[in-house]
Amino acid sequence: MAAISLSKVEDTAPALVSLYKSAGVSLRKHRLDGQRAAVYLVLDHSGSMKSYYQDGGVQALADRVLGLAAHFDDDGTVPVVFFSTDIDAVTGIGLDDHQGRVERIVAGLGHMGKTSYHLAMDAVIDHYLDSGSKEPALVVFQTDGGPINKLAAERYLCKAAKLPLFWQFIGFGDPDSKQFAFLRRLDELAVPQKRVVDNAGFFHAGSDPRKVSDEELYDRLVGEFPQWLAAARERGIVR
Repeated sequence: MAAISLSKVEDTAPALVSLYKSAGVSLRKHRLDGQRAAVYLVLDHSGSMKSYYQDGGVQALADRVLGLAAHFDDDGTVPVVFFSTDIDAVTGIGLDDHQGRVERIVAGLGHMGKTSYHLAMDAVIDHYLDSGSKEPALVVFQTDGGPINKLAAERYLCKAAKLPLFWQFIGFGDPDSKQFAFLRRLDELAVPQKRVVDNAGFFHAGSDPRKVSDEELYDRLVGEFPQWLAAARERGIVR
């Protein structure tokens, strides 16, 4: 059973009803129906991302993640971290104010800098620990390139493996770009030599992520989550 009912989504966010239904299909397919989890969204606000903010691609991802989160978490809000060289914002997007929310947030942000994964990861970890949540978390981490500090990003992922956080990285941009070599390597870091469980996945959404169907996107977002949950429970990371 979903954390937030269809009728509530219909009342508070009618534009998300189709997304909510598609997310439910994927969750049932992956045997996650009834699973509770916190859902985070991390958004790359570096300079190369400008076109994706302008064409609505980032807002579309936020809406899709919100439709998924309504099944996992009953508070109706997804915590969102915008990052570039530093942390640009830690805020939230809710069912009742999602339309145009990304544009409104970005309008109040400053310079679009470079790409510091580890600072964004640190912000998510702090938020999760401060929240006092007892549920596992699915972190949707969007970016269009590799980090300026690869060692720090790898170190944070390995440290975070001891926490009930699963990092689902999603790439925007040219699938053949060498920018994503690091994320592919990060996805395959050795277990247990580097990290106690495999706590990350990566997939590429292409140069126009809006063209990825809702069904495919949700399947990719939650595809590795069940395996991580099982491994994390076995290790006592998730209870």
